[in-house]
Amino acid sequence: MSSSTSVDEKHDQIKEIVSEILEIDPAEMTTTSLFKEDHDADSLGAIEILSALERTFGVEIDQAELTRMVNLEGVIAVVNEAAAAQ
Repeated sequence: MSSSTSVDEKHDQIKEIVSEILEIDPAEMTTTSLFKEDHDADSLGAIEILSALERTFGVEIDQAELTRMVNLEGVIAVVNEAAAAQ
């Protein structure tokens, strides 16, 4: 079982990837703020995020999951489920 530190590190890494691709200040992003509505992110960024997460965490994420990846909370859930499925 992994420690909470590694979970926090994973969340920080996900936040870093998302904020970099969407060009959002990480300090302005909460787990529930919506990328598109709150941060003016475009939908192309979602595909980039998905690819970056797959590379970084060595997981496969179905593109159908993009509909859930509207905020940090959704992205973290999708990554965790993809990791658990392997």
